[in-house]
Amino acid sequence: MPCTSSEELKQIMMQARVYTQYGKVADYIPALNQADPDNLSVAISHPEGNCVSAGDVRMKLSLQSISKVLALALALMDRGEDHVFSKVGYEPTGDPFNSIIKLEISKPSKPLNPMINAGALAVTHLIKGESVQERIERLLYFVRKLAGNPSISYCEEIAASEFETAHLNRSLCYFMKQHSIINEDVENLIYLYTKQCAIEMNCLDLARIGLVFALDGFEPLTKEQLIPVSVARICKTFMVTCGMYNASGEFAVRVGIPAKSGVSGGIMGSVPNRFGIGIFGAALDDKGNSIAGVKILEMLSKKYDLSMF
Repeated sequence: MPCTSSEELKQIMMQARVYTQYGKVADYIPALNQADPDNLSVAISHPEGNCVSAGDVRMKLSLQSISKVLALALALMDRGEDHVFSKVGYEPTGDPFNSIIKLEISKPSKPLNPMINAGALAVTHLIKGESVQERIERLLYFVRKLAGNPSISYCEEIAASEFETAHLNRSLCYFMKQHSIINEDVENLIYLYTKQCAIEMNCLDLARIGLVFALDGFEPLTKEQLIPVSVARICKTFMVTCGMYNASGEFAVRVGIPAKSGVSGGIMGSVPNRFGIGIFGAALDDKGNSIAGVKILEMLSKKYDLSMF
C-alpha cells in the first residue's frame, strides 16, 4: 500500500510528542524497557488504498495487548460466540488489566472480558490446532492476511523475555484451570500467549488491520471478507468498552472510536466505515496507554469529528 508523508499529520504528531516527557516505557518486561520513549509515529489507512503518515512508520513494535483483539476474532471464528462467551464475559472492569481480584469474587469464576489478561488467556486457549506451533502459525497466517503483509512474525527476544517473567499470567492460568475455564498445560498456553503478544509489525500494518475492522471485516484491496461482520462488530464493541484498559471510559468521551492499546506503546484505531489508524509511541501513561498516542487520537477526533457518539 503506498503511503505518503502528511505535513498536517506531522504537525499533530509534533504537538503530541511533548507529552512523552510525562510517560515512561514498560519496564516489567525487560525487552520492552529498551524502547526510546521519544519515538512517535502514526499512519492512517483509507479504503481507497492510500495511506498518510508521520514519523518513522517503518519501525516495528510488538502488538502486546493489541493482539487480544486479533486472537478474539480468530477464536470466535473457530469456536463460535456461544462457546467463547461460556469461558469469558462481556463486562468492562475498572481494575488493572492484570488483576486477579475479579476472578476470585465473580460467580462463575470466569474473566469479565477478553481484553484483560485473564480473559485474553482464556480466549487464546480456544484457538484451534493440534500443537502450540500449529496454533501460533494459524494466528500468524490470520494476522498476515489482515495486514496484507506475509512477512509478519514474532520477535523471539520479546517472546522469551515475556515467557521468563510471566509469573502473574501463570497464576491467572492456574486459577482458571482450577475452575475449568482452561484445560490445557499452563506452560504450553503461556508459551503460545507470549508469542502472540510478541507478534511484530509497523504502523502501516497496524493501520491496515484497523481499516479491516473499521469496514466490518472487509479487506477493500483484495475484496475479501476476512472476518465475518458479526465477529468484527463484537471485537469493535470490546475495543470501545475495554480497549484502553481502565481508561476506556474517558477515552470514549474524549476520542470516541474503537481502539486497542498495548504496553509496547502501540494503538490500533478503527473509525467505523472510514479508516484505520496505527500509532506507536513507547512512553506510557499510568494506565499503560501510549501517552502521546492518546493525544494524537484526541486531536484527530476533535479536528475531524471522528467520535461515533
